[in-house]
Amino acid sequence: MNTVEWLNDHAPGFADLTINEREAITHFALLWSLFESDALNSSGSAKAIVNLAAYWVTQGAPAKDTFAESVAYFRNRYVKDGAFTDHFDHLHFRNGDRQELVERVLKGESDDPSEAAAAVLIVVYRYRNNYLHGMKWAYRMKDQLENFTHANTALIKALELHHRFGSAP
Repeated sequence: MNTVEWLNDHAPGFADLTINEREAITHFALLWSLFESDALNSSGSAKAIVNLAAYWVTQGAPAKDTFAESVAYFRNRYVKDGAFTDHFDHLHFRNGDRQELVERVLKGESDDPSEAAAAVLIVVYRYRNNYLHGMKWAYRMKDQLENFTHANTALIKALELHHRFGSAP
């Protein structure tokens, strides 16, 4: 049986996804897997992401604007009138996920390039956990195209930084 046909018949909401939504989700899974394997040495965690972003800065990257588009998107999605939105709560941060760092960056209280890179990639990490552990299916993957598109862009930028500067020791 064809995988897409099976998902259409059995996965809630899958048949309603557009080709672009399906592609963005598929690309996300591939990009995250590559990022975690190569840049995080197969050990994905918020701590590893913070260490990686700090290491890149010691090597001369990332520039302040490297993740500016992603920060702006996430800030617009997760902060309204100085308060965090319900969407932010649905990231389901766990202990150790450095939620306070993400909050500082999204509220504009930090413009440190290392913290901006880490905050963006921690949000992407939360997408990864929510997607791979089934929480996104509760929404039938509805309205996730922009999230996955921005996550994919951030992962590509992170992989480019990794190829240029390497992983944290």
